[in-house]
Amino acid sequence: MKRRSFIQKTALSTGALSLTGTLTYANQFTSAGNAHQFNLKYAPHLGMFKHLAGDDPIDQLNFMADQGFTAFEDNGMMSRDKAVQEKMGDTLAKRGMTMGVFVVDKGGNMANTLAAGKQEHLDIFLDGCRRAVDTAKRVNAKWMTVVPGGYERNLPIGIQNANVIEALRRGAEILEPHGLTMVLEPLSDSPDLHLQTSEQTYLICKGVDSPSCKILYDIYHMQKNEGHLIHNMELTWNEIAYIQIGDNPGRNEPTTGEINYRNVFKWIHEKGFDGVLGMEHGNSKDGKEGEQAVIDAYKQEDNFL
Repeated sequence: MKRRSFIQKTALSTGALSLTGTLTYANQFTSAGNAHQFNLKYAPHLGMFKHLAGDDPIDQLNFMADQGFTAFEDNGMMSRDKAVQEKMGDTLAKRGMTMGVFVVDKGGNMANTLAAGKQEHLDIFLDGCRRAVDTAKRVNAKWMTVVPGGYERNLPIGIQNANVIEALRRGAEILEPHGLTMVLEPLSDSPDLHLQTSEQTYLICKGVDSPSCKILYDIYHMQKNEGHLIHNMELTWNEIAYIQIGDNPGRNEPTTGEINYRNVFKWIHEKGFDGVLGMEHGNSKDGKEGEQAVIDAYKQEDNFL
């Protein structure tokens, strides 16, 4: 599943985001006192539990919290109405949930590749970073996803990497005073993407040399592109600030594919990771049954102590 399709699917599945705070969820489901105690900060997204919690985003956030999830991520947060962002931010704060990543709008895509070294592409990226600061303040976010875009095939790879590093340094100058961090995500969606391995992402982060530019290690994408998950996370660990989850094949919840997530989660926990693990995947089954299966899968794979 490509990132654009994933964002569109999750956005559409939530329907219109109301500001009413229907409270229908609170009357139907268990209280926070019965929440499961997870060992790591797993972060669902809107639409993942819509059949159990309803369409209202605030009800969905409360449902996540009552199940024991202590974080949340929303790729499309920048496109949401400001009032909705503020209400979601307030709810996250009240429920003690950590806001995970959102995607920097036009932060780099196949039509706006930072590898090309073009001023017009840089200007679009930097504008996205400036607007991302305002969004981050509304929802108390710290991390935002950046994908540098596609290859510039008429340039040597070293020149492309240098162009990306220079653009990201400029972005870091905007984010660093606010304590914000862009996390670079290597992807498996297309062979035309410039950033595809943890090794290359590590090199670029070292070149940018800023606390505001780190790695988003998406386990699903990296299983497809390079494998050796724990080995490669160990090699790049001091630049990893954010992790995302999805089993392979299928990009659904853990236990549905080939990745031994219990061992991976155990290793991440033993590293002392206190950040967010975004649940950037689909549900393997439809409806309430499928949503409960996601919750049960995380309880099972988190049981590593």
